[in-house]
Amino acid sequence: MTSYSKEVIADLVAGTLPWPQTRRIMSAYKDDDRFFKYVAVLQDRVGWNDPILLPVGDHLFICQSGDERVTKCECGHSFGDYRKNWKLKAAIIVRDSEETLREIYPNSDLPDPGWMEIREFICPQCGSLHEVEAAAPGYPIVHDFEPDLEGFYRDWLGTPLEPTNKGG
Repeated sequence: MTSYSKEVIADLVAGTLPWPQTRRIMSAYKDDDRFFKYVAVLQDRVGWNDPILLPVGDHLFICQSGDERVTKCECGHSFGDYRKNWKLKAAIIVRDSEETLREIYPNSDLPDPGWMEIREFICPQCGSLHEVEAAAPGYPIVHDFEPDLEGFYRDWLGTPLEPTNKGG
């Protein structure tokens, strides 16, 4: 089995590898320690020390912060307990009128604002756009997922995660 260095994984994450090499890496079986190298690369890119446990998006992570596990932006902003919907603590832009929808659909047909709105979830500290939802007006904000961190580490990675004092 091929194994890639942390430096190659860093280039893969940064998007700087040539396409043939990227395709080879993506198509091949994953080395057993790939997830840990990937998390180490992500950890090197942030300016804080809380250990990243699981990436949630390109700039959003579940981290161990003291005795708590929180959803945290790359800039360091904490959205709180990872089991709660982080989007409820984000800055939210709701595009629910022809005028605001036209800002993102300048030259195409618009969705009918009576039937659909676009919600943009943004870090209130750095302004990173973390997610976009298209939903019927009034539909609750979607809680995408609540990972079983202990099960993932134990069953998939073979490395048990230390329990927290708060059962998280």
